[in-house]
Amino acid sequence: MGAAHGRLKSHQEQRVEFVWTGPTTPFVATRRTEQVLLDLIERADRELFIVSFVAYDVPSVIAAITDAIARGVDTRILVEASVTQGGSLLVDPVATMKKAVPEARLYVWTDRVHPFTNGRVHAKLAVADTALAFLTSANLTGHALEKNMEAGILLTGGDTPRRLRDHLHALITTEVIRMV
Repeated sequence: MGAAHGRLKSHQEQRVEFVWTGPTTPFVATRRTEQVLLDLIERADRELFIVSFVAYDVPSVIAAITDAIARGVDTRILVEASVTQGGSLLVDPVATMKKAVPEARLYVWTDRVHPFTNGRVHAKLAVADTALAFLTSANLTGHALEKNMEAGILLTGGDTPRRLRDHLHALITTEVIRMV
C-alpha cells in the first residue's frame, strides 16, 4: 500500500507526456509538437522562456507569444545568433523575432569560453512559469512543427520545470547569455 501511495503521489506531482510530429500509427496516441507548444504558451501566467536554434515561419507560435505578452506574461527567447553577431547562422533569428514579437526579451550566447568556443544554442525547449517544461527536437520553424519527424516530452509539475527555469535565469544573471 505504501508503494502504491508513493506511485500515485509521484504521478500527481509530475506528469510526462510523449510528443510527436511526423508519421503516426494507429497504435500510439500522441500530441503534435505545435499543439503542445501552443498549449504551453497559452497556459503561461507569469513567465515564458523559449529556446531554439532558429526561428522563422511560425505564425501560430508568434500569435500565441503575442497573446501571452498582451496578458502580461514576461517573455524571454534565446536563439542562436547570426554570424555578424558572433553566432553561427547566415540567417538572423534575432532580427526575425525582434520584428515578430518586439516586446519579448531576446537573448544570444556569443561569449563562448573554453570548452564551449565553437558551441551553439542547440537546445529546443519552452518553460511556462515553474510548472511546465517542453523539451523537443523541433526548432521554431514551419517544417519542424508541421513536416519533420520530431520528438519531445512535456513535463507537467514536479521539480524539473522550476529547475530548468532557474538555470536559464542563472545563465542571464552570470552573463553567459546576454540580451540583445
